[in-house]
Amino acid sequence: MAKRAVVLLSGGLDSTTVLFWAQRRGYRPTALIVDYGQRHKREIKAARRVAKAAGAPWHEISLSLPWLRDNYLINTKKKLPHVSLARIGKNGIPPTYVPGRNTILLALGVSLADSIGAEAVIYGANALDYSDYPDCRPDFISAFSRAARLGTRQGAEQGRIRVLAPLSRLDKSAIVKLGRKLKAPLHITWSCYEGDARPCGCCDSCQLRAKGFAAAGVADPAQ
Repeated sequence: MAKRAVVLLSGGLDSTTVLFWAQRRGYRPTALIVDYGQRHKREIKAARRVAKAAGAPWHEISLSLPWLRDNYLINTKKKLPHVSLARIGKNGIPPTYVPGRNTILLALGVSLADSIGAEAVIYGANALDYSDYPDCRPDFISAFSRAARLGTRQGAEQGRIRVLAPLSRLDKSAIVKLGRKLKAPLHITWSCYEGDARPCGCCDSCQLRAKGFAAAGVADPAQ
């Protein structure tokens, strides 16, 4: 019988690759799609399409977090700051950081995993996120995994629930190559932070995605 896992699925390049990685590793994944008020609603539509393409069931929930209303990724009235590719990751934690987002999403993932008997919660933190986002760093992942084991029925009784970040040592080009190898539907993924009909090409996420595909030597199929 296949192992069960919960995959945090945003609809972007990283989480899509993670979903197909989980399947290749013998997991039977359930996707968790969360609308936390992000301005880029297209990623939610992309997440649904990815889950369908994978043949994976999913749960979709909406959160209302009023204290985050002024955040750049949530408040559409605020102009999203754009920096050059050379400056990304050089200025500390960026304005696109959403306080506690991954902590909240992982907690929801652990709750779902404990409810359905899944032994892993998997998300797409990667090497490019280390310096920018504290909730993507290896020590955070390790600590949250330990907390999941200590604070769940599965962890207490069987000691088997854990948090996995299989892309944590990979840069974008390596993720692109892995996604292609896994035959993940990268053409339907969405990475742009802006909420427009087309990717802006200027936000951090767009620039890093473009750099990843260029370094991998392949065209971005979503363009």
